[in-house]
Amino acid sequence: MGAKTWMLVYSNGNPETILKSNPVLDQAATSEFAKKLFSSEKITPSGVGDLTFTCPADDELVVGCFPGLTIVAAKEFGIDHPSQLPAKFIDACPGHTVYLHAMHSTVDWFAYAVWKDAKLQRSLSLSPDSGILEDTGDRLPFEESYWSGEHSALDSEEVDDDYPFPFHPLELGEAALLSLFGYQLEGFVDSSQVEPEKIPLMQFARKKSWWRF
Repeated sequence: MGAKTWMLVYSNGNPETILKSNPVLDQAATSEFAKKLFSSEKITPSGVGDLTFTCPADDELVVGCFPGLTIVAAKEFGIDHPSQLPAKFIDACPGHTVYLHAMHSTVDWFAYAVWKDAKLQRSLSLSPDSGILEDTGDRLPFEESYWSGEHSALDSEEVDDDYPFPFHPLELGEAALLSLFGYQLEGFVDSSQVEPEKIPLMQFARKKSWWRF
């Protein structure tokens, strides 16, 4: 598995339902939001992308504003402890539920979190080398079959008998994408799922502004 993500999703409704409605990207709102969220930096449009790529380089952003839904991918969201996400990101869209999704295939790490009314509801972060870095709040339903051993990582030839989890973190990460947003980056995809390549996003170059007084 080679998928990577580090993104936030702000949703005023069910994200999957909104994405399945073929929402129209608001380019003006997207540019405005990117510049507002990263106001201390110089933000310049640099291209177009889609939901298959939400792991931009450190000097890039990937952003999309749709009716009721905003997606932002940036280096700041690939953090080991999602509960420590700065408040400015959680508060950026008042009244919206905030979702963080991050995974890195190189180290088999996955993390996600959910905030409602700016209050953390669930946070999980784990990798084989580091173990469970964070496990806060009640597990969401999509997690249960993984914790109960129904998707055993030991079925794979790539792991040892002392593997620390009853599942592979990246497989749980894909399950989170499917449950929360209705799509996957890898694995089986059927016609009922959101096709991430059809969800357009804008790309931006970012660099620090240097002010002289």
